[in-house]
Amino acid sequence: MNIMTPERAALLDRLTRAGGRGVLRFITCGSVDDGKSTLIGRLLYDSKLLFEDQIATLERDSKKHGTAGENEIDFALLLDGLEAEREQGITIDVAYRFFSTEKRKFIVADTPGHEQYTRNMATGASTADLAIILVDARKGVLTQTRRHTWIADMMGIRHAVLAVNKMDLAGHLRARFHEIVSDYLRVAEALGFDTITPIPISARYGDNIFQRSDNMAWHDGPTLMEHLESVDTDAAEALDHPFRMPVQWVNRPDADFRGFSGSIAGGRIAPGDEIAAAQSGKTAKIARIVTADGDLDSAGAGQAVTLVLDREIDIARGDMLADAKARPAVSGQFAAEILWMAEEEMLPGRTYLLKAGGQVTPVSVTTLKHKLNVNTFEREPGVSLQLNEIGVCNLSTARAIAFDPYAELRETGAFILIDRFTHQTVAAGMIAFSLRRASNVHAQAMDVTKARRSELKGQKPAILWFTGLSGAGKSTIANLVEQKLAAIGRHTYSLDGDNVRHGLNRDLGFTDVDRVENIRRIGEVAKLFVDAGLIVTCSFISPFRAERMMVREMAEPGEFIEVFVDAPLEACMARDPKGLYRKAKAGEIKNFTGFDSPYEAPEAPDLHLKTADITAEAAAEEVIEQLIKRGVIG
Repeated sequence: MNIMTPERAALLDRLTRAGGRGVLRFITCGSVDDGKSTLIGRLLYDSKLLFEDQIATLERDSKKHGTAGENEIDFALLLDGLEAEREQGITIDVAYRFFSTEKRKFIVADTPGHEQYTRNMATGASTADLAIILVDARKGVLTQTRRHTWIADMMGIRHAVLAVNKMDLAGHLRARFHEIVSDYLRVAEALGFDTITPIPISARYGDNIFQRSDNMAWHDGPTLMEHLESVDTDAAEALDHPFRMPVQWVNRPDADFRGFSGSIAGGRIAPGDEIAAAQSGKTAKIARIVTADGDLDSAGAGQAVTLVLDREIDIARGDMLADAKARPAVSGQFAAEILWMAEEEMLPGRTYLLKAGGQVTPVSVTTLKHKLNVNTFEREPGVSLQLNEIGVCNLSTARAIAFDPYAELRETGAFILIDRFTHQTVAAGMIAFSLRRASNVHAQAMDVTKARRSELKGQKPAILWFTGLSGAGKSTIANLVEQKLAAIGRHTYSLDGDNVRHGLNRDLGFTDVDRVENIRRIGEVAKLFVDAGLIVTCSFISPFRAERMMVREMAEPGEFIEVFVDAPLEACMARDPKGLYRKAKAGEIKNFTGFDSPYEAPEAPDLHLKTADITAEAAAEEVIEQLIKRGVIG
C-alpha cells in the first residue's frame, strides 16, 4: 500500500511541472559490463527521484548482490530486476524508467549488452530519440559497440552520445579518452546521426553525470545531463509530415456512432480536412475529432483520437488513414533493412507474417541483396541471415500494405516478422522504398475463367500434395492415383520431385535455402495447373511445414489436399529404391532428409497414409475416396 507522504507529494508535484523541452526517450547500450545499468541507477539517484525506502532497499541489496564493494552502493541493482541478472551480473530484459529534472522529462530504456539479447536492444531503440553508447575506457570500441551503433542508426535514432565510462579505472587520462573517440568516430561518422557527442564519465562515482568532474577538468564539453536536457528531438518532424493514422479499432458503441480510433503517426488533422483510406483510395472529410476529454479543434502526431467522418466509407482495423493529397505508398513489394533475431536462420522464399501497425499479412523474402558487416560496415554476399545479422532484402507480401519509407516516418515504415508456427518475433525491419517496377504490373482479366475450365472438364481442380521421407512411397501412390483418375476420364497432371529437378529446378541444390525455393516454384506451377481446371499430383519430400503452408495458401480453400505418406525411417532405408540412403550413410550425399537435414512431419494432414501397414494400391484407393468425399470427382 502506497502512503502519500510529504516526500512523495513533493516528488509528484515536481514530475508534473517538469518537461519544458518535452519528453526525451533514450536508450543506453554497448557491450556487456560497460556500465549501462549503473549509469541509469546513478541518474535516478542523483536526480533525487528515489524514496528513502528505495534507497534503504538498494543499500541492503548492494551488500547481498552488489559488485561495487561492501560499503558502496551498486546502482545497477535498480535496473537489474530479474534474478538471473542479479546472479550473472548482466542485463537480460529491457528495463524502462521514468525520471525528470526541472527542465525535462525522460524515459530511459536499459538495453542488454550481451550478443544473445540483441533483439531486446532493437526493441528499446525502436522508440528512442537518442542513444547513449557506453564504452569501457579499458576495453575501447568492441564488436558489440559497433553492432549497437549500427542498430541505433538503422532504427532511426538521430542523436548519439559516446559515453566513455570507467575513466577512473583508466587513470582519468585525456589521451585514452581521445583515442577511443577517434576509434569510434571512424565507425560512426559514415552513418546517419545528426549529432555525436563524446563525454568522459565515471557512472560509479558520478563524474560528469550531473556535476563536472574535478578528475577530468580537461573536458570542456557538457556533462551528460546538460546534453540530455538541451538536445532537440525529432518530434517536430513527425508533425510536419503529411497526416497518417493507422486504424487500431473501429469504434461502434451503438447504431448512431461510428468512429476510427488510433494514434496519429504523422502530421496534423482538423475537422473539414479531407482524408483517404490508403488501401482503397476512398475519401471523406473529418467531421469530428473525439477524445475522452471531449472533441478537439485539431490534433497532431502522438495524440490518440477517434475520427468521425462525414460519410460512410469502408475502413477496417489495420487500414491507414492519410492526407488525401499526400498519400503513402501502397505496394506488395518493397526493399527493407532487416535485423534477424531468431536462432533459426532466415530463408528466402519461406513465408512469415509481417506486422506493420495494425496491418498483418503473409510475406516472404524474395531476395537477400547483401548482408552488412557490423565490424567494417561493408556489404557482403549471402544466401540467408543468421541470428543478429543485418541484411538488405526485397520482400513480397500476400496483399499490398500502406507505408512510408522508414527514413521519412518511423511509425509507418517499421515492421516485424513473425514465425507462423511459433508466433515468435523473428526480425525487425525498416522499409527503404517501394519496388516501383511492381506498380506497372497489373493482373490481366481473362474471359475464360478457372470455373469455366473446371465446368468443361466436369471436375473440381485440386492439388494432391504427397509429402514424406524418401522411399515412403509418394511417387508410387501418386502414379497409381493418376492412373485411376485417367481410367474414369479425369484430367490430371503429375509433378514429381526428381522429374522437376531435371528441368525447372535443375539450378537448385539441397540446402535449406534451395529446398524452400524448390517448393515455392512448384507451388506456383501447381497453382497454374489448378487454374487450368486440372487435378495435379505433387510428390515432394517438402520437409518444412512453412513451405507446405505456403502452397496451401496459394490455392483457394479446399483445393489443397495434404497427403502424409508416413513410413518409419527404418522401412524407408530398407526399401531404398534409388540407393540414396546407402550413399547418405557413406557420406556421398549431403543435406539428405532423415540424416543431416530435418523433416517436419505434418501435424494435421488431410489424409494420413501409413505405408508400412498397407499396400500402395490400398493407399491409392484411400486417396480416391478422399477426392469423392470432397466432391473433387463424382
